[in-house]
Amino acid sequence: MAKRISRTRKNRAAAVIELLRGEYPEVKCALIYNQPHELLIATRLSAQCTDKRVNMVTPALFERFGSIDEFAAAQVSEVEEYIRTCGLYKTKAQDIVGMCVMLRDIYGGKVPDSIEELTKLPGVGRKTANLIIGDLYGKPAFVCDTHVIRLSNRLGLADSTDAAVVERELREVVPPEEGLLLCHRLVRHGRGVCSARSPGCEACVLRELCPSKDKPAASYRAGSKK
Repeated sequence: MAKRISRTRKNRAAAVIELLRGEYPEVKCALIYNQPHELLIATRLSAQCTDKRVNMVTPALFERFGSIDEFAAAQVSEVEEYIRTCGLYKTKAQDIVGMCVMLRDIYGGKVPDSIEELTKLPGVGRKTANLIIGDLYGKPAFVCDTHVIRLSNRLGLADSTDAAVVERELREVVPPEEGLLLCHRLVRHGRGVCSARSPGCEACVLRELCPSKDKPAASYRAGSKK
C-alpha cells in the first residue's frame, strides 16, 4: 500500500510540475536583492510579512548599510528604524546584525552554501536556508512557506502543517532539480488562484487532478487526510 501511494503521489507531482510550468513559465524569487547577503536579510524580513512590504523597506536599508561589515557594525536600534513596518522588527533587527557578525567573523564575509551552516545563523531556519542554496547557489532546494504547505496538502502531495515534514514529503515525490521552481510556482499559484480562504477552483489549471477541488474552504486545512 505504501508503495502504491508513493507512486500515486509521484504521478500527481509530475502532472502538477508540468501544468504549473505551462502556467508560470518564468518564475523567480519575488524578493529584490543585488548581493548575496541582501537576499539572506530580505528573507529574514519576510517572516510574517509580505514580499511586497519587504521590497518597499529594503532599498533604504541596503543603501544605509551597503555591506556585511556595515551591518555587523550597526546599532540594532538603527536597523530597527528601517524595518519597523515589517513586523517583529526588534527580533529581526537583532538577527540581522547577529547574522552579519557571524558572516564577517566566521565565514569570511561570504554567505554559506549549505543548509547545515546557514541554519547556524541567527533567525535562519530551513525555509530561508533552502531559498539561499537554491537561488544563490543553484542547489536542489524546497522552500516550504505557507503557500507551499497549503497547496501541497490540497493537492495530496503532503499531509502535514509542519514545514520540515512537508519538505521531506516533497523530496520523496519531486525530482531535486524541479524543487525550487515548483515551490516558486506554488507560491504564485497560491497568491493568485488557490488562496487560503477562497480557492478559485473554477479557474485552476490543476483542477482535474486536485483531490480537494470544490470542497468547502474549511476542508482545505493543511494536514487533513486526502
